[in-house]
Amino acid sequence: KAPRVLLDLPLEYRVVDASFAHGGVVVNASEVGLLINSIKNIPVGTKLNIVVLFPEEFELRNFEVLAEIMWKDIYSEEDWEGYQYGLKFIRILEGDLMKLKQLMSDLPYLEET
Repeated sequence: KAPRVLLDLPLEYRVVDASFAHGGVVVNASEVGLLINSIKNIPVGTKLNIVVLFPEEFELRNFEVLAEIMWKDIYSEEDWEGYQYGLKFIRILEGDLMKLKQLMSDLPYLEET
């Protein structure tokens, strides 16, 4: 429902109240959520603390969000099998939202399918 941009960025996520972090990849993003790939099987409705890493000039920056899994699908590519998740932001700090908007402003929006 919100305009999305295609991304290919690493992320680290933790299930809320869990101590272990897992990795994944951001596939696309909007101002209200992310589409990610991960090898972990996580139930719909789970809340995740997420840190997305992105390059900015010669530094590695990040933004953090609290998101909820709204849907999931089994997903596979040539040499990869896992899950694709649609995440909705529950909380994002204003400074992190500005980082996301700036990152998105440099990329073309995906067309609706």
